[in-house]
This record gives sequence, structure tokens and C-alpha cells, in this order.
Amino acid sequence: MSVQKEPLAYRMCPRSIDEFVGQEHIIGPNKLLNRMIKADRISSIILYGPPGTGKTSIARIIANTTKASFHKLNAVTAGVKDIKQVIEDTKNTFLNPHGKSVLFIDEIHRFNKAQQDALLPHVEDGTIVLIGATTENPFFEVNKALISRSTVFMLNPLNEEHIKRIVDMAVIDKERGLGNININISDEAVDLLAHMSGGDARIALNALELAVLTTDMSENGEYVITPEVIMDCIQKRSIKYDKSSEQHYDNISAFIKSMRGSDPDATILYLAKALYAGEDPEFLARRIMICASEDVGMANPNALTVAVSAAQAIHMIGMPEARILLAHAAVMVATSPKSNSAYKAIDDALYDVEHKNTGEVPMHLRNAPAKGMKNLGYGIGYKYAHDYPGNIVDDMEYLPEEMRGTHYYQPSTNGYEARIREWLERRRDNKSK
Repeated sequence: MSVQKEPLAYRMCPRSIDEFVGQEHIIGPNKLLNRMIKADRISSIILYGPPGTGKTSIARIIANTTKASFHKLNAVTAGVKDIKQVIEDTKNTFLNPHGKSVLFIDEIHRFNKAQQDALLPHVEDGTIVLIGATTENPFFEVNKALISRSTVFMLNPLNEEHIKRIVDMAVIDKERGLGNININISDEAVDLLAHMSGGDARIALNALELAVLTTDMSENGEYVITPEVIMDCIQKRSIKYDKSSEQHYDNISAFIKSMRGSDPDATILYLAKALYAGEDPEFLARRIMICASEDVGMANPNALTVAVSAAQAIHMIGMPEARILLAHAAVMVATSPKSNSAYKAIDDALYDVEHKNTGEVPMHLRNAPAKGMKNLGYGIGYKYAHDYPGNIVDDMEYLPEEMRGTHYYQPSTNGYEARIREWLERRRDNKSK
């Protein structure tokens, strides 16, 4: 079996729109990007999406179809000097009679502000048609001025049917793929490959190539690729989750909102994704503790106790058993009755402290630790609650005069807080009388 120099994933990169698989929402028939490429009317664009979903492939299709000069830079290795060279070549009418160039910058989010600023005037005057590819959210990572002069296209992970089509094309393609090799790959193996690749065509093709290269030819001249071979080559299912990027924030957001929304199944799924990707268990424990107080609060005071206990136990136990503690605490929060009344109360009070005259501490509530302070009125009139029936003094006022009648804490009717609400209504009613 002859081995070609370029990896299979590189060789199978589509050469035209007709060979492109997936992303129908942006490059399908009659879609904007499709029309732009076919008419050779490309304007500056940013291609944003996970690895292996077609960003570089789209750039190569544009390179194959445009009449303009095409340049490629990788932001990992390129700098301002490289950008200036492209500009110089573009403005050289002998080398480039069209007077403009299409510049593809892979990993554009890795360009610093100075490097991105060097592009801006040339994108603005049309000398450079920018194609930027990034796995990071461009609205956070790319110069806002560049974003405003570009169309952002978001690419999605490929679905399993897309991956299967790509794998089938690679198996039968005699020019660029593995069509000259007698490969016997079962439907189950293809299904597994599509499932395990996590929407990344590059992972699928790399695993397929590795499977073929590491499998001995059978007696009848076939390379038999079984699910077991695929599993051995791909090892661990790929998921789109980078602890330092948007996937981290999206998954954590979904985790918290699922707990708040009382969906334990979704809560466990997003917890599992985070743990599978190597998220710090202590970070997850902190998010559960916050949710236990912010979203459950007084509707189930025990939820915070469980969350704090789980966080402390994680220090002593560690992974992989810590997953059980996290699941316990997260399910406790997700299935508890909800109330954000304490959260709203403190925020409302903080707003008043910042924006209003909230008065001074009433004299009867002040301490009089030094001799002579009582003569000034400190502590005079204070009534000790435990000396009265029910340990409550109904005619004692605790708020400053300017804030009397303010009710920051408004308990819900959920869970334990329903009892608090009933008690507090009686308490406030007695006090008003």
C-alpha cells in the first residue's frame, strides 16, 4: 500500500461548492455565500465555527474560483511584516492587474490588536478582501472595526449523516482518497466513526486513514475495518469544548440555567460534558453553590448546605469519585423549589444605599461601650427581644426613619419559604397595628 505525503483530510478538502458537504444554511443553493462565490463577488467575511467544519475548505473553494489574487496567512506564524508584503504585492499592477487581493487568515483571533489594525485601512478601501477563519467568537476576539466591515458566517458542527458522506467519498475516491485500496469497512464502523468524531470531519478522516494504515491486509487482499479498529484509532469521542473558549461559557451557562429551570436531566448532561472535557471540579462546585443560594435560596435552605458539603468533600476525594458529589449537589439544586427573593432583597437594598438617603442607624440600636455615651442617647429605648413573648418586640423599629415601611425581602410561596411568608405577613401586620 503506497502512502501519500499529504494527510487524507487535506487531500479530501473540497475543490468546489458541489463537493462541499454540510453548512447548508450558509452555502447551500441560493444562500448568500453560495451566490457570492459563484458570482466571484466575495466581500470580506469571517468564518466562525468549531474545528473540522469547513472554514478552510470554503477558503480553498474561493481560491479555486476567484479571479483575484489569493494569499493565505496563518495568524500563528504571520505578523505585520507579512501583511505589508501582501499589500505591496497587491498594489503592484504588474503582478496583480486586478488591483485587489483575497487574503485568507487562518486563526485570525490570534492576531493582536496591532496586527488587526494593520489590515483595517486596506480592507476599508477594498484593496484587501479579507477571509478570516476562527474557532473563537469573533465578536469578542476580532477588532470591532474589522467585524463591522465583514459578514460573519457561523458554521455548525457537522451532523452524523454529513460525516458518513465524507467518509464514503474518501473510501471511493481514487484520485485523492483511498479508492485504490481494497477497503472493507462495515456500516457499523462508519456509524461509529461518524458518532465518535463529534461533528469534526478532520477527526473522522484522520481516524479512517489511521485505521487503514495500521490494519494488516487479509488473505483475500482486503483491509477490513471493524468498529473495534475504529474505536482503537479514535480512542475518545471528540466534543466541542475548550475550557478557555466560548464552549466553556456556553456549557456552563446551560448548566446553571438547567439547574435554575428545574431540569435535572439537562443539568446532568451539561455537568457530564464539563467533566468529560476536563473541567475543574472545584469550579463546577462553586457554580452549584452560587445557584443554591441565588436560585433556590430560602425555598430550600438545605440546598446550600448540600452544595457546600459537596465542595468541601471534593477537596478530600478528588476525581473520578468527585463526579458523584457534584451530581448529588447539582440534582439537589435542580429539583429544589426555587426562590430568588434573598438575591433580589440584597440587590434592591444595595441600589437604595447607592442612590438614596437611607438615614442613620437609630439611636436605640447603637451600642454605648464608653462611659457617657448613654447620656447622648446611645442605646436608650432598646428592648431585648428575648424578654418578650415569642421573642419578638412588635413595637420596636429597626429601620432608619427615612426607610420605614420598606420591605426588601418578599418571600415567595415556594417550598419552605411559604411558611416564612405566612409568618412574616403576621409579623408585619402586628407591627403595623
